[in-house]
Amino acid sequence: MASAVLLTVLPATSSMAEQTRVPVMSQADRAAVGDLPQTGQSKAQVRERFGSPGQIEAPVGQPPITRWHYAEFIVYFEQGRVIHTVVKPR
Repeated sequence: MASAVLLTVLPATSSMAEQTRVPVMSQADRAAVGDLPQTGQSKAQVRERFGSPGQIEAPVGQPPITRWHYAEFIVYFEQGRVIHTVVKPR
């Protein structure tokens, strides 16, 4: 009986999304930067407003997360939409 429960639980836990962790206090003050990409914006909208990023990291994990690096912040995309923006410490 216990093995039947494990077999039904294991597939569910192995399909969970990976998490990106940002240590507490490692972000700079968001107010000091001013305008930042907003959650839900497309890659085209971010590129139009902020220009081309200095570096683009290929998608990683499941679901695939892409990172665009700008001088003052990093933008995280999932399926072509902003899911988070992290301000780099100065």
